[in-house]
Amino acid sequence: MKIFSATIATLMFMTIGCKNSPPVPKPLTHQPVKRVGMVTGLKPEKLAYYKQLHASAWPGVLNKISECNIHNYSIYLKEIEGRYFLFSYFEYTGTDFEADMKKMAADSVTQRWWKETDPCQQPLPDAASQGQIWSTMEDVFYAP
Repeated sequence: MKIFSATIATLMFMTIGCKNSPPVPKPLTHQPVKRVGMVTGLKPEKLAYYKQLHASAWPGVLNKISECNIHNYSIYLKEIEGRYFLFSYFEYTGTDFEADMKKMAADSVTQRWWKETDPCQQPLPDAASQGQIWSTMEDVFYAP
């Protein structure tokens, strides 16, 4: 057994020392997933149009979402006491959230998409006071 271990160690040393040997892979590092939940209102007269838009979301918008490290993006609809609300959820797996959000906002296809969707939405007071559409929600529980 000692001979076997010594032989393996010698082979590993020789392989690592060779110029033509493949690089030793670096250990995988896992970026933590940033989970984001947001809410906004939806104008009742725009309900059908908003659903129609999202039933056929533009490929360029979907591609940009993916390019900006957003995954598992979902939007839910809920009527509460005659008012409509949208809840969105996504997971961000990149390393610079702010830069990726700026990249998305600078995209011309996404800008055109927002010109269609924004007028459908009714921002909550906290978002409206900041010129935003969606209000970020506090993450209070997660069960992996």
